[in-house]
Amino acid sequence: MASQAVEERRAIRQRQNRYRYRDNKTAYWFLLPLVVLLGIFVIWPAIYAGYLSFQDWSFYKDPEFVGVRNYTNVLKDPLFLATIGRGFAFVLLTVPIMLVLAFLFASLVVSVSRRAASLLKVSIYIPTIISAVIASIIFVLIYNYSGGLLNAFLGVFGIEPIAWIGDPKWALLAIAVPAIWLGMGLTSLIMVAAMVDIPAEYYEAAAMEGANWGQRTAYITIPQMKNVVLYLLITGFVAAIQQFELPLVMTQGGPLDSTTLPNLFIFNHFRNDVNVGYSIAAALLLFVVLGTISALVFKFVNSERLVD
Repeated sequence: MASQAVEERRAIRQRQNRYRYRDNKTAYWFLLPLVVLLGIFVIWPAIYAGYLSFQDWSFYKDPEFVGVRNYTNVLKDPLFLATIGRGFAFVLLTVPIMLVLAFLFASLVVSVSRRAASLLKVSIYIPTIISAVIASIIFVLIYNYSGGLLNAFLGVFGIEPIAWIGDPKWALLAIAVPAIWLGMGLTSLIMVAAMVDIPAEYYEAAAMEGANWGQRTAYITIPQMKNVVLYLLITGFVAAIQQFELPLVMTQGGPLDSTTLPNLFIFNHFRNDVNVGYSIAAALLLFVVLGTISALVFKFVNSERLVD
């Protein structure tokens, strides 16, 4: 009897392994096109870019190996280091404000009627579908020194016109405003989805205990949205420090390089320098910065799920 039971268990295990192998084989066939496309358009270009970053190369001559010279030249360039610092400043000007405004908007959406919520969600998402180039042109007209809407509004209160995108003191802040406006839509909708997913029983229990809105937000909403906030923090950081269209169209990196962010710096060198390896080295160094900061955020912010 014992030997018969062992044989039955062995037969069951063999059938399970055969089915598992067949399922895995099917999954691998479905993944194969994605892996091929990833290799062609992501992995191989990244490897080749790493190779070219060690070359003195342009479109007019063959690559010549120069070791780490491109990297040392980039790291010694004070403008590159300044653009990295300016990128972090731009992140601080945009990401925290965008997250707070999106959270407040999402809280409003989940507290109103369904029809009003639909209207609010459509209205907040409209900037997302607007091209960054079009948004840049709109805000250039708003910031115009002599006939812009913003200075006209300030003039009503007796405030002298301000060169919003012509003064290094204001230019980066002027670019941060449309960046927040463009990013608010998707961020708000993600937060709305996260809030709707929180069990209503938590709020009902808190209401029975007499908790007000602030207490419910601090002890229920924010902890339950921890993973979503972490995701939006990482993606917002990456998007902000890589902002390209707004400074390119609105200020071309000026005045006095006060709005030259890392991607615009790389683009300008790629467009104007003979040695393309320098631009590639700068791009890879920016990738290292982004990866390092993202890893630090993941390390210092606990991202474990609160609800299994």
